[in-house]
Amino acid sequence: MRLDINLATQPYEDARQFWLRWGTALIATAVFTLALLAFTIMGWFAARRDHATIASYRAEIALRDQTRQRAQDFLNQPENRATRDQSQFLNELIDRKSLSWTHVLEDLEKVMPTRVHLVSIHPEFDEDNQLKLKMVVAGDSRERAVELARRMEDSRRFKQTYIQQERYAQSGSGDTIQFDINGIYVPDTSPSLEPKSTKTNKIETSKRGKP
Repeated sequence: MRLDINLATQPYEDARQFWLRWGTALIATAVFTLALLAFTIMGWFAARRDHATIASYRAEIALRDQTRQRAQDFLNQPENRATRDQSQFLNELIDRKSLSWTHVLEDLEKVMPTRVHLVSIHPEFDEDNQLKLKMVVAGDSRERAVELARRMEDSRRFKQTYIQQERYAQSGSGDTIQFDINGIYVPDTSPSLEPKSTKTNKIETSKRGKP
């Protein structure tokens, strides 16, 4: 009988296959680590730039606040209060003259739900020179008033809209409830350009009307 006996002290291993597998995994791990390190460094530099930009903006805001405070302190002096009050009064008159109530009512009509109508409206300018509207609307259900407030808030012409008070009232028109709704009106500041054809027609009409 013949027996094949392996007298080697260590078993046979395929070193090439071992290094091929583990070397590939090691290289992939190293590449991923380098990419992660590069991403971290780039994020750190970007964060530094953002912090520097924010610090610059804060410095500008602080400088403008100081300038504004000095101007207010100057206007609050007793000898300058008359000029300050007159300036505020004139500015309010200019703002009221520049406001188009036709546009305000048209914008309200666009967001007004059915079976809800405007009872009264009281405008006033707040300390930030924004037009605040205090309105009383009437309807036959609370859901429609909530819908009006939501539509106003979703519109580009109104903001900070909320229902301040509600009360039940009987009237001959069928309204069972009234609401006090407050909001800020944002006018359209884009210039309204009249079509050239319309201007031409007006000129031609004026010429024909001359004797």
